[in-house]
Amino acid sequence: MCNILSINVICKYVQHEYPEISIAMRNKILLFLLAFIGISQIAAASAVRDKYNFNSEWLLYVGDIPEAKEVRFQDTDWKKVTLPRPFNEDEAFHLSIEQLTDTIMWYRKHFRLPADSKNKKVFVEFEGVRQGADFYINGEYIGLHENGAMAVGFDLTPYIKYGQENVMAVRIDNNWNYKERATDTKYQWSDRNFNANYGGIPKNVWLHVTDKLYQTLPLYSNLKTTGVYIYAEDIRVKSRKAVVHAESEIKNEYNRDKKVAYKVEVCDRDGKSIKSFEGTQTVVKPGETATLEASAEIDGLHFWSWGYGYLYTVKTSLWVDGRKVDEVATRTGFRKTRFGKGMIWLNDRVIQMKGFAQRTSNEWPGVGMSVPAWLSDYSNGLMVEDNANLVRWMHITPWKQDIESCDRVGLIQAMQAGDAEKDREGRQWEQRTELMRDAIIYNRNNPSILFYECGNESISREHMIEMKAIRDKYDPHGGRAIGSREMLDIREAEYGGEMLYINKSKHHPMWAMEYCRDEGLRKYWDEYSYPYHKNGEGNNSFRSAMTNKVQKKVDARAYNHNQDSFTIENVIRWFDYWRERPGTGDRVSSGGVKIIFSDTNTHYRGVENYRRSGVTDAMRIPKDPFYAHQVMWDGWVDIENPRIHIVGHWNYKEDVVKPVYVVSSAEKVELFLNGKSLGNGQRDYHFLYTFKDVAFVPGKLEAVGYDKNGKECCRAELQTAGKPEQIKLSVIQSPKGWKADGADMVLLQVEVMDKDGRRCPLANDLIHFDVEGPAEWRGGIAQGKDNYILSKDLPVECGINRALIRSLTTPGTVRITAKADGLQSAEISLSSAPVEVKNGLSNYIPGDELEGRLTRGETPLTPSYKDTKVDVNILSAVAGANQDEVIKSFDDNELSEWKNDGRLNSAWITYSLERAARVDEICMKLTGWRLRSYPLEIYAGDELIWSGETEKSLGYIHLNVKPVLTNEITIRLKGASKEGDGFGQIVEVAAPAAGELDLFKAKNGDKTNHELRIVEIEFKENLWQ
Repeated sequence: MCNILSINVICKYVQHEYPEISIAMRNKILLFLLAFIGISQIAAASAVRDKYNFNSEWLLYVGDIPEAKEVRFQDTDWKKVTLPRPFNEDEAFHLSIEQLTDTIMWYRKHFRLPADSKNKKVFVEFEGVRQGADFYINGEYIGLHENGAMAVGFDLTPYIKYGQENVMAVRIDNNWNYKERATDTKYQWSDRNFNANYGGIPKNVWLHVTDKLYQTLPLYSNLKTTGVYIYAEDIRVKSRKAVVHAESEIKNEYNRDKKVAYKVEVCDRDGKSIKSFEGTQTVVKPGETATLEASAEIDGLHFWSWGYGYLYTVKTSLWVDGRKVDEVATRTGFRKTRFGKGMIWLNDRVIQMKGFAQRTSNEWPGVGMSVPAWLSDYSNGLMVEDNANLVRWMHITPWKQDIESCDRVGLIQAMQAGDAEKDREGRQWEQRTELMRDAIIYNRNNPSILFYECGNESISREHMIEMKAIRDKYDPHGGRAIGSREMLDIREAEYGGEMLYINKSKHHPMWAMEYCRDEGLRKYWDEYSYPYHKNGEGNNSFRSAMTNKVQKKVDARAYNHNQDSFTIENVIRWFDYWRERPGTGDRVSSGGVKIIFSDTNTHYRGVENYRRSGVTDAMRIPKDPFYAHQVMWDGWVDIENPRIHIVGHWNYKEDVVKPVYVVSSAEKVELFLNGKSLGNGQRDYHFLYTFKDVAFVPGKLEAVGYDKNGKECCRAELQTAGKPEQIKLSVIQSPKGWKADGADMVLLQVEVMDKDGRRCPLANDLIHFDVEGPAEWRGGIAQGKDNYILSKDLPVECGINRALIRSLTTPGTVRITAKADGLQSAEISLSSAPVEVKNGLSNYIPGDELEGRLTRGETPLTPSYKDTKVDVNILSAVAGANQDEVIKSFDDNELSEWKNDGRLNSAWITYSLERAARVDEICMKLTGWRLRSYPLEIYAGDELIWSGETEKSLGYIHLNVKPVLTNEITIRLKGASKEGDGFGQIVEVAAPAAGELDLFKAKNGDKTNHELRIVEIEFKENLWQ
């Protein structure tokens, strides 16, 4: 890769340094240099490994034909496909997740290896199959792979016919209830709620040809090999230095000793070699496996960071008698991490987690998960564009393509092993540990992974220790924290956090694993806009993720939002985490991830048959909450770039009077309509500004944000569009062009515009598409029969929609026309470029040509936050009851509490502070936080500083109290109250046990009676600046 990238560098150099040379002469110079480099490449590569794209020219049959394993089996009438390709891709978003077809299918492939490959090793690497698969080569059974999640490899060498045709056959069973054959144990992650069953071979396949002395592949489950491990230590961010280590597991399959030299070359993103070093020579005996190591200090490094996907290529090579016999190129990045004090550091800068919990299927309508690498970059890059810094892949180990994509776009990842909601024992726990082991080995060189997640709920201390041992064995230097969801009191976990609730810590970081589960269609703006959907209207039942049963007569309004209320809910929910950010005291929240990023073909609760809680729809068209997060998340911790967004559109009927909502990080927002000020908005939840009763007048609606000095810092506008007049088509595609490999796709965007080229936000016209040329229409999604999946009649929603078009293996020009009644039609043409495939093999590796994105720049050296509050620590406490448990109210453990004995005269607790202070804020987590409202009086010494009823919350409440100099504060219950659930629309949390402190399932959990129950309390002084 270094040499290939060097061609680009040489071209740029010649053009820059010799502008006076004619183009013809310049081209001659370049041709000479290219020829020289080509000869050098051939000479250098003649004896080293080849990696082939093995995705082309597969044959697919749905059904079970045992004879299909035989070489001479007649498969000429089978469907020709290019991988990755699940057999049931047509069902994606057409059927609900539990209805996705499970059956048996066969894939076959005919291929030839060149005769000069004889006496070499041949391995096949499947990035993943779903679910259980039997593999055959030339009629010989070579193995079984059953977990349906991770990659698997096989040594084909004993079975290959060199210079002749070979046949690989794979029998796959994607039964939802598939069980491990040896133990009759179901795989816990084959779950009808969250793991969309795109069966067959939905991921890439590669073929590796190596010397008999070679570096192994990181495919442990079958080959028992660990491959190459690249990492950096002694990282000095400010001086841009680190010690880079390379370790390669190697194997000698010659029948004699080999004296091996191990060499390492590090190339930057432009292909320039920046450092070469080598280890000591080692004698490797026949059949022996050894690990070779080398390291060197490198300066001038660019450290991988959020929104800064700077990647290096590290080439590790084996040399015998001065001849290179093997070389592996590993694309990786270097960064520094630290986890502790409730916080996370990346490159010596504290970062609060802001992002999304996304299904690992990461699917698209009509194709499922199997999209080209550039489209993974587009989707994951949108998260970074939304100012997200973290994606938590849910339940299942993510696809390697998505992992590499996050490296390129600069998106931090939390990598799961595999689970199904709870801790397991016996063989199901062993399956989880084996999957974690294999996933760590396979993905440990990917810098974007900062977290290894062991479960979607808390696991036992013993299991946490076992998982840490796996991490320490296979990735001891990767700078990654290992933990699980919850883990509130298990200190062996290196991070944790609940679903929906707010957690804080001054020990291991806590970030919310899923928050804001609300759902809303992109189609519905608000109650004032066509098609006039009443907010929340829809079903009054949903399928429970916990029981898989339909729960009827529940409040399901939260799952049928319009865009305006959906946006407001997202603002409110993020505010809970922003308020507890680093800089607000000793115990902080490390943020959280909203579930989900894009609408997904998984467990749902609203009217439609798929989950619509994304901030984009399934075609990655943003909804309004996308822009709200863009505003609220623009900073590592504190806001660094003020932003502003007006929710909705400005096309209404003349008599409409409505509220206007603005999301902004400015200190004040003023609204203008056609240049006339409508005053300043009412500020709530720090980021939400409301302008009540604004009468619609066509024209321009502007929102202007001002900083604390009254200076304009941001501005947004909406413009009234005219009546729909025309269709506009545009194409989103790979920066490297559209490839005719039978798998590449383009994203066709269709918009309805007025005569001046403004998008019409209320247009819902049905558009008919025609496609001419070598391409396959895969379509888009919209509300209606069968969700319009695969249909060439597709409506726009809010004036816009998108459709996927897949290339065939024949290159050529494709013409697309779009027509609709009453609109001027549109046409667009695009061409696909040929991809050479010879004997079933190709040298085209799609992800390798994609560059890392450097959008946000390198990690700033400035602090990411200012301290806004300081804690006044508690020395001791006395209480009206249960004196021996008072410490539990300030022990940094959210699973413990102090409570009185249920009598009003004992419902008090007095805290002695470490110093006299003017406490002006008290932060508390009170037992039953979402159900109970406590009537309290608070005293500084003998002086009353607060009286009232506490709010219900999803975690912590903040009381602004009268600042009185004191070293003693008393909390006293002044009566009893009975309240209902303050968050009744959040109808499903994590099915907590009745004994958990949210009291959500406890009998009479909303009745405080005369109980005072405190989980955690903090006393704060605000640092007014």
